[in-house]
Amino acid sequence: MAGADRAAGSCLSQKTGRRTEPASQRADSRRPGRFPDPGKAVFADGALPEKTEQPVAVAFAHVTQRPDCIKGSTDLAVRKGNNPEEIMEAIPVATEMRAVGAFSHSTLALDPIEAAQPHVVT
Repeated sequence: MAGADRAAGSCLSQKTGRRTEPASQRADSRRPGRFPDPGKAVFADGALPEKTEQPVAVAFAHVTQRPDCIKGSTDLAVRKGNNPEEIMEAIPVATEMRAVGAFSHSTLALDPIEAAQPHVVT
């Protein structure tokens, strides 16, 4: 499924169509079930149907810049019935949210600048 660094699920392998996850998240065969699959719970129909959740996963994959997740999540979104317009509309929403965060955090640089050069920032 989709996600970044396994936070919201895993990515689909383009070769097999199966979910993949980082080695650190794989279950240890000596301890079955050690790592439950959060993707199943995250993408299960609930207040939002999976069809609605998949474009969110595509958008999040863009923000986290994970090409395999972008491709896998887009493929799954199409298979769940999303049209191209639905998928593509979600991407700029996530991009805007990320940009706003970066802009708002840019003000954190002002304190060290002011400490080093009090005359620069008033």
